[in-house]
Amino acid sequence: MTHSNTPTLDRVAGPADLRSMTDPELKDVADELRAEVIGAVSRTGGHLGSSLGVVELSVAIHAVFDTPRDKLVWDVGHQCYPHKILTGRRDRMHTLRQGGGLSGFTKRSESVYDPFGAAHSSTSISAALGFTVGRDMGQPTGDAVAVIGDGSISAGMAYEALNNAGHEGRRLFVILNDNEMSIAPPVGAMSSYLSSLSDLSRVGPFGGLVAMAEGMEKFAPKPVRDGARRAREMVTGLESRGTFFEELGFDYIGPIDGHDINQLLSVLRGAKARATGPVLIHCCTVKGKGYAPAEGSTDKYHGVSKFDVGTGVQAKAKANAPSYTAVFGDALTEAAARDPSIVAVTAAMPSGTGVDRMAKRFPARVFDVGIAEQHGVTFAAGMAASGLKPFCAIYSTFLQRGYDQVVHDVALQGLPVRFAIDRAGLVGADGATHAGAFDIGYLGALPGMVVMAAADEAELMHMVATAAAHDTGPIAFRYPRGNGTGVSLPAQGEVLEIGKGRMIRQGSGAVALLSLGTLLGDCAAAATSLAAEGVDVTVADARFAKPLDMDLIARLVQTHTALITVEQGAEGGFGAMVLQAMAREGLLDHGCKLRTMCLPDRFIDQASPAEMYRAAGLDTAGIIETVNKVLGRDAKIVDLKSARS
Repeated sequence: MTHSNTPTLDRVAGPADLRSMTDPELKDVADELRAEVIGAVSRTGGHLGSSLGVVELSVAIHAVFDTPRDKLVWDVGHQCYPHKILTGRRDRMHTLRQGGGLSGFTKRSESVYDPFGAAHSSTSISAALGFTVGRDMGQPTGDAVAVIGDGSISAGMAYEALNNAGHEGRRLFVILNDNEMSIAPPVGAMSSYLSSLSDLSRVGPFGGLVAMAEGMEKFAPKPVRDGARRAREMVTGLESRGTFFEELGFDYIGPIDGHDINQLLSVLRGAKARATGPVLIHCCTVKGKGYAPAEGSTDKYHGVSKFDVGTGVQAKAKANAPSYTAVFGDALTEAAARDPSIVAVTAAMPSGTGVDRMAKRFPARVFDVGIAEQHGVTFAAGMAASGLKPFCAIYSTFLQRGYDQVVHDVALQGLPVRFAIDRAGLVGADGATHAGAFDIGYLGALPGMVVMAAADEAELMHMVATAAAHDTGPIAFRYPRGNGTGVSLPAQGEVLEIGKGRMIRQGSGAVALLSLGTLLGDCAAAATSLAAEGVDVTVADARFAKPLDMDLIARLVQTHTALITVEQGAEGGFGAMVLQAMAREGLLDHGCKLRTMCLPDRFIDQASPAEMYRAAGLDTAGIIETVNKVLGRDAKIVDLKSARS
């Protein structure tokens, strides 16, 4: 039977089909797979550059290892698009990162080929070691393969896993995908060390062959290894030294060319056939490989919107307002210009958090610590203890990784670290793994912590100024992903009185809405729609989740039939704090009805932010419905379609 007229990728319904192909056919699959990934992401947007960097690696791993019995664990998951196409999801790639569609990351509930979910970094080696122990204790699983990037391996959790895996000595495969690029250019000593290994391996025309020979040498008997090393030293004049990974107990192979399918297949087959303990295979790749616009971009097209394949030009939504991230970055830069003690810390996200704006003007005062949130928080605490004014800018979902340090190294010591919490609330296409749902609750639980939430971009400027002026303990302010509301921005932020909210709209006394964060706009829109139906609703902006404005709350409770709190956070957050404070103050004893509107007690999958909030009941229509229910009115009398517009 001939397949001459059939694209090779069309013959791949799953990884088993790869294992029956010749090496030249596997190369054809890789070439076609790269084009498929580019085409798919051009229609949906997503993480393109990292996926293009592992096309050959994805093909080789699935061709050599017996997935799904062998467990392939991708770190972070940014790079999993080729893997999804090869594992039976090709026909659904057009739904990537959309409501009801494929996740942008690996997800256990999506496929048996996704044995472990990912989206936060540096977890793959730990999970793979767990599968390895399961195998050795009789569970129906084969080998475990962890693929981890150079940026992710700089995080503390990866070191902990390497140390434990080396000590255990079990058969385990770790593939280091070294592209010298995570989201931002890598930082730290490990990055420099990996670069030095790569440079040494590529000296001369036989660099790749030497790397492969040295790698395969690891599996030879000790007398053969020793003899080969002595011979190499005589020829090259270079003293042979063990790598960092070998000192941890791993056999080290590489560096090898991660885009040479023949070299990858040879090394993986040899490693699989001979390994008895933990093995680390160091692959050098190029982020954005094979697509010129990506390779030529400063961020290698890490995350892109829909784009034109021919030109690489991305479709950009028209915005009438700046993004919250940009407003924060500009406000911080101006504050730093006025106060030389202000410094900024970020964990591998300088552009994502907006501190790159400050870095352009004050590069010596901005510190990118890499994917190391724990270190970043304590590093900021140390700077605060020295008398500096650190702003620790980390996404809400990633700050969770440094929570112990927030508790013990910041809050317990009363140090004035300023936490700028980007991506608060639901974030859209990245889904549940990146949702900033829990920070109100986990920060509000800490003694001495001040927690603010910006209702719009002008309020965010005020909160930056408030944080800069606050020097008596830790303070945090949260704001969402995306563009602001288009309000006029002040020339400079004002320092807010700690723990004081503000009245937005005074109603007649039926229902009061107490909002925290950017749902204030939906509260105002709901009040306008309800007013047309004869329901005059009061709207207030809490500004602070901690300390609460108890004077404002008492006034609302005492003058209204019902009080509804509204927030973009999980249960146990702002609403729970209001209820607990009211119980403590005896404000629940006066007959005012209380309702809390927050995210439901479930993880919400990817969709547009508007769709996600609608599903959560946290939009204008949801607020109207809640008001009507608390008043016992028929919600059908309100034009919900109009309210949503």
